[in-house]
Amino acid sequence: QVQLVESGGGLVQAGGSLRLSCAASGSIVTNNAMGWYRQAPGRQRELVATITSAGSTNYADSVKGRFTISRGNAKNTVYLQMNSLKPEDTAVYYCNLNQYRWAANYDYWGQGTQVTVSS
Repeated sequence: QVQLVESGGGLVQAGGSLRLSCAASGSIVTNNAMGWYRQAPGRQRELVATITSAGSTNYADSVKGRFTISRGNAKNTVYLQMNSLKPEDTAVYYCNLNQYRWAANYDYWGQGTQVTVSS
């Protein structure tokens, strides 16, 4: 099993910054992708940003230029630096780890951390 623990959410004014952190532990393969998704009330969960173990990144159009995803020196950590936050960024942010193992893809999720941006 894989466990993901997130931290760093909170309340911030529009234009401010927050940094989310996620640490993964357990049965993790070397080649994987980690990322952040978010879900606002009444909306579906959506991709925010992902990063592979090789460092390739992918961002939602709505956060390009404002958010930066990175992995720590301990490869099973991932960060999301969020700058120039907008009220529409308010959501529960979930850490995700995706890995291919035993001939199948597996997704693991953290418990979520609330990000609230006030106008």
